[in-house]
Amino acid sequence: MKVMAHKFFNRRALRRIRQSKPVETAIFLICFFGFFVGLSVAMSLPNMLNTFMQTAYRLLLDTVFYIMAITVMTGAISKLFVEFGVVGLIEKLLRPLMRPLYNLPGVASLGAVMTFLSDNPAIITLSKDKAFSRYFKKYQMASLTNFGTSFGMGLVVLAYMVGLGYGSGALVGLVGAVVGSVVSTRLMQRFTLKAFPEFAEDALAQAAAGEAEPEQDTVNYKRENTFLRVLNSILDGGKSGVEIGLTIIPGVLVISTIVMMLTFGAGHGGSYTGAAFEGVPVIPWLAGKVNFIFEWLFGFNYPELISFPITTLGAVGAALGLVPTFNAAHLIDNNAIAVFTAMGMCWSGYLSTHAAMLDSLGYRPLISKAILAHTIGGLLAGISAHWLFVLVSLF
Repeated sequence: MKVMAHKFFNRRALRRIRQSKPVETAIFLICFFGFFVGLSVAMSLPNMLNTFMQTAYRLLLDTVFYIMAITVMTGAISKLFVEFGVVGLIEKLLRPLMRPLYNLPGVASLGAVMTFLSDNPAIITLSKDKAFSRYFKKYQMASLTNFGTSFGMGLVVLAYMVGLGYGSGALVGLVGAVVGSVVSTRLMQRFTLKAFPEFAEDALAQAAAGEAEPEQDTVNYKRENTFLRVLNSILDGGKSGVEIGLTIIPGVLVISTIVMMLTFGAGHGGSYTGAAFEGVPVIPWLAGKVNFIFEWLFGFNYPELISFPITTLGAVGAALGLVPTFNAAHLIDNNAIAVFTAMGMCWSGYLSTHAAMLDSLGYRPLISKAILAHTIGGLLAGISAHWLFVLVSLF
């Protein structure tokens, strides 16, 4: 058996080697070795390797476990909200806002609540439920990816920022994220109708007269006593929080480490020691050339702060890993947190999820349009959060 397995894996490896493109391989090797050689020339190879490992280790201990604790607690709270009808109540309160703000049926509010309490893919589960999807036209269904992503991991982001002591900035950022979600969803609907006008007429088993409401409550209550329902909700919700916490580990350790090594400079005294959070400040140097733009749009006083939105494109969990270091260096204030919260919630790693989500919904030709719409929406989320904070600060 071992011999057969060995031959099988060898065949798979050979097949991958034959399918690989020489140009692609060459470009990858140039970028890979260029990155590490460039850092090692500036820092020396031993210091570069030590900093790489020490930064990842510190992120694991100081950031990942803290975020995981938040996801476990928020997961338990979210499950309790679902179990005892709070989610259903919030959905009913938000339902009247869906049509005027997002041009979506009222039941879409459930998608916003579920992604806010968990993560982006929650909207896919709902979208594949016929009892949910029958209220949408095709162009509206295509925009659900943008709509749901705008609130992904919202509760975790808010709890994290408030836990650092920036409550006012986080609340302003939440409003900015809503602005970005409206822009992204509406733009996506516009792009979809322009590309496929027939989607405006084709309803997905839509209700006969107007916008019908669900015949049953969204939440199915269990026939258990209250104590067991509370206990099971806490345990099941906490378990889902652990799963979310585990999924963010690669992004935080790998992406945040690389971004930090391209954001911060040498240690105290201007020399490299191999300690955590040292590096070569390439990103601030590039951002500094056009920092007047970021200062006006987002109110960023330090070019290093642009690293957060850049990281959010791939994973909001990894972006959160940058905040404690910014905070320790006294680079952030409530305005920066407002922008971070707005863009972190609105973008929430959309470059890594949009394609898969739209593909699973059957709208693969619209992937590029969805990404463009969400890019614009996220930028406007950050801009609106900054100027809203400026306005609030005047009173």
